[in-house]
Parts: sequence; structure tokens; C-alpha cells
Amino acid sequence: MKRDGSEKLYNRACRVMVGGVNSPVRSFIYVGGKPIFIRGGNGCFIEDVDGNKYIDYVLSYGALIHGHANRKILTRVREAMEKGTTFGAPTEDELLLAEEICRAFPSIEKVRLVNSGTEATMSVIRLAKAYTKKKFIVKFDGCYHGHVDQLLVKAGSGVATLGIPSSEGVDLEIASRTISARYNDINQIYTIFSSHPDDIAAVIIEPVAGNMGVVPAEKEFLKTIRELCDKHNSLLIFDEVITGFRVSRGGAQELYKIKPDMTCLGKVIGGGFPVGAFGGRDDVMNMVAPEGPVYQAGTLSGNPVACAAGLETLSLLKEEQYRLMETISSELVRGVIKEAEYSRLPLTVNRVGSMFSFFFTSQPVKNFEDLQMSDKDKFVQFHRLMLERGVYLPPSPYESYFLSTAHTKDSVRKTLTAVSDAFRLISK
Repeated sequence: MKRDGSEKLYNRACRVMVGGVNSPVRSFIYVGGKPIFIRGGNGCFIEDVDGNKYIDYVLSYGALIHGHANRKILTRVREAMEKGTTFGAPTEDELLLAEEICRAFPSIEKVRLVNSGTEATMSVIRLAKAYTKKKFIVKFDGCYHGHVDQLLVKAGSGVATLGIPSSEGVDLEIASRTISARYNDINQIYTIFSSHPDDIAAVIIEPVAGNMGVVPAEKEFLKTIRELCDKHNSLLIFDEVITGFRVSRGGAQELYKIKPDMTCLGKVIGGGFPVGAFGGRDDVMNMVAPEGPVYQAGTLSGNPVACAAGLETLSLLKEEQYRLMETISSELVRGVIKEAEYSRLPLTVNRVGSMFSFFFTSQPVKNFEDLQMSDKDKFVQFHRLMLERGVYLPPSPYESYFLSTAHTKDSVRKTLTAVSDAFRLISK
């Protein structure tokens, strides 16, 4: 595959854009080589500037649940754009999107639309601390909640410790108010609440982690967190920026049948445009300005074009589409496992609905520490070999793979042919 055009663009980009990209993972820094520049996409396919076509399992990191350039979504977007791109005033579509979110998520009584998942988590943390008058936030190793100072931390050694910044520029005092714990570790959660019984404002968690690869929470783990939050008057926040409307219409909370106090959304609800949202209990949300003292604002919040794209995206999501994605995802994963067994490669596959991850280890992956056992060199080989065979995967083992309603059994068949070749070469 020739990628001269991508290489030229990347070299130019490095002169004017940090690392030649606008988000770090796009730089291919983990897998080596240079990123490909995309010309366009259609359905489950993308095409780079050199004319190479790929079956896409990134889908803008899960945002494009109907694939690329869906005709109905594009038509709705054009209609919205012809009326104007932004007004700085309320529109009917933002109301309709808010109503659709509240219908799908019974835990959300009121919602505030924002422009990104990061904005949503930043705002909900501020809100939780104002509502509870408490100072500590609990998060989990490997769960990414955007580049918010208080959430951009990692755990220390031993039992859960106070956060250490994961980025230069994050103030130690801010990071020290975040406790990072081991995902799926019930004992550690008990220890944290025992150590800080009256000081925890909220626990924020991805109920299906999507930023250490796909790692589903165990139901008893989530149930324990819910019970401890109730006992200690702390808020439970589900970060469903990835899982909302993807793993089911009502997100992971519908699958687990566990009701959080607050929920963060993004990705799917924007239909390919920058959108985020946070919402939850009436009494908590009424603390947000203009009804309450917690300030949050945004010039483009509830943008009419983004809301139109989101509304059309959600209107196309019927039970039939979820069943289709479940069937095709299951078929793909079964095929990959079969190919790994044939090639005698150690492989663990985690999947929830249309999101999944492959880990090159024979051990179960239930938390961030387990992920460290995965063979990173094999992942790098796998990524390169799949790209050469026309399959576009996330360029990091810490990201999830996504499937859309546009993927077909034929695209799965072609993917499995590429997987078979790649595994054969890796196992030599």
C-alpha cells in the first residue's frame, strides 16, 4: 500500500500542529509509523488520500454508530444548516434531543447539553462537589474521563492512594483530592469509604470501561458502589460518553439495571458532531445556573446542527439495529477467537454489544493491571498487518473497537480473512 500522500501531509502538519495531529492517539506513536490522512468515508469504509480503502473499526472512537456519511443524517444536517449554523439562543431541536435523552435514561430527569465528553465530566464533578459539600472524588485506574485536571490522575502503589497527576501542569493539590482505585475490586472500594466516610462527594466510573480497551464492570462491583454511595450520601456518576445509546438504548445502566445519580453522555448523541451532555436527579441538576449557584455555560452548547445530527442518529436506532449489531459483533468475535486458536496465539476478547477489544494474553482482563500482561509487541504487529490488509483499527491497545449498523457479514468475512493472515504471520 502506497501512502506517499499521507506522509507528505503529515510532514507538513508537524510544522504547524503539535505532533502533526489534534489528538495524541492519532499520531500512531504507540504502533510506530506515520498516521494515514483520511479523504472520506462511506458506510463501514474509509478512504485515505492515497486512495486506499479500509474497513473501519474506529468510527471516530464510537461516535458513528450508523457508519460514515449516512444519507438520512446528512440530509437532516443540510436542512439544519440552511436555517443557520448557530444562534446563541434556544432552538426546538435541542429541546427534542433533551427529551429523547430523558426518555431513554430514566435516571436523567433534567439534562444540560455541552460540547464534549470532557465538558460533561468537568461540569458534573463541579456540580457533585457543590451539591454534597464534600471534597474527594473517586475514580478508577484505566477509566478516562476527559482531560479534566481532577480526573487526569492515576493511582499510586499499594491500596488506593491519593491521586498523582498523569500530566504536567496538573496541580498536586487538585490531584490529591482524587482517589484512584482498582477497577472491579470490591474490597478496595470498602477500604476507601472506610478511610473517608464523610468526605467523598462522588464516585465516577465507566460502567463498561472503554479506555483501557473494553473491560466490563462486574455487576456486584457496581451494586456495591451504589450501596456505598447511598450509605455515605455520595453521588454515583456513570460516564456513559462511550456506552450511552451504544450498548443499548438506555446505555450500560439499562443493561446492569443500576441507577446512577448522574450520567455523562457524548459521541453517539452528536451523530458525528461535537456534543456532550450531563444530567440526572432533579434536585442535583437544579443547582446548575440559571436555577442554582453552579455556573456552566457554552457559546455552542445545544448547537442546532449537532442536535439535528444527533436526533436523526437516535431516530434510526431501533431494536432491530441493536440486534443486527449484536449478531455481527458476535460473529466477528467468534471468528477471531477461532483464528487465534488455530494459530495457537494467546488471546482474550472482551465484548459488550458492538464494542470489543482483543488482548494478546490468555488471562482474563478485568482491570488496568491485567491489561499490563497483554503482549504489546504482538499488538503492534497485529495493527500494522491489519492496516496493510485494509482494516483500520485504533492505534493503541488502550482503545476500543466499534462496529456500526453499516457493517455487514461481508465486511466481517473480509476482516476475518485479514485476521487469519495476520495471526499466521505473528505466530511464526
